[in-house]
Amino acid sequence: MATFIGFSLTVPAAGSAGHPASCNASIKTVRILIVFEVVAFSFFLFSSLIAQSIKLTINLLNSLDPTDPHKADIDSSALKYGLCGSAFGSIMGCVFLMLSIVNFIQVKLGVFSCGHEPVYGVVVLVTCVGSALLVKTYGGVIDRLEIV
Repeated sequence: MATFIGFSLTVPAAGSAGHPASCNASIKTVRILIVFEVVAFSFFLFSSLIAQSIKLTINLLNSLDPTDPHKADIDSSALKYGLCGSAFGSIMGCVFLMLSIVNFIQVKLGVFSCGHEPVYGVVVLVTCVGSALLVKTYGGVIDRLEIV
């Protein structure tokens, strides 16, 4: 929550890196930053609500059968689509949060054309987050192939 509040209170003129005024990000960059934050939060909330509703459904179905409390008769296609929707929301939330951090870097360190620091920060961010998203996305596929 503090991250979102800190991002939303960011203004280009208050950059703390001591770069020249010509390197300040435009107000459009700050607006895009806030839009990306809201979209990221929306996707994370979507993902969380889908996962929570699946969990609630499983718990409710398990409570109906006192003989076997660990068996839930759930439609497998509904479960599959729900899990895919939750994973999609989580991945898209990460993508939009990464995009908002890219704009945050421009606001705090200056636009990309004015120095190496913002470029280095973005390269490290995109490399780390991008590789983590690839592992998250394709890791489940690899695990599933080994099971079969």
